[in-house]
Amino acid sequence: MEKQDLSVWQGDITRLSVDVIVNAANESLLGGGGVDGAIHRAAGPELLTHCRRLGGCPTGEARLTPGFRLPARWIVHTVGPVWRGGGHQEADLLAACYRNSLVLADQQAASSIAFPAISCGVYGFPAEAAAQIAVAECRRALESPLSIERIVLVAFDVKMAAVLTAAMQATPRNP
Repeated sequence: MEKQDLSVWQGDITRLSVDVIVNAANESLLGGGGVDGAIHRAAGPELLTHCRRLGGCPTGEARLTPGFRLPARWIVHTVGPVWRGGGHQEADLLAACYRNSLVLADQQAASSIAFPAISCGVYGFPAEAAAQIAVAECRRALESPLSIERIVLVAFDVKMAAVLTAAMQATPRNP
């Protein structure tokens, strides 16, 4: 049976009851602004203590921590690329963020995961291109043997929700 539970939701990712939330982190994993700061605040000081032991994370890769005080059992921290015009493997690195996050979630037998709009804030990735990558990678995962059955793409505002929804409508499902 084909799993196709991919949705867009606008709101605070830290409040979602899913198995895994994804943090759009920086390479230090020690917190920052935007969704990263919000996740660190909501998870509590234990998250920072745990992240200090991880030794950072290169762009495109992902690391797993417990969810601590979040409704989610796990947090996958992934470092999206900073947009530098598109000629520096930004699209490949962003796709790797989604793939690596999904693999870590699958290793925990997670059935649900929520992604923020990785690299679309201060990292400057063009929202439409990022949304197409997100939708394509998430649909690929739902059609694979991974444990993931439900993926929520979380938008930080109305505009991003519209961009993600448009990408879902425009990006064909894999045959």
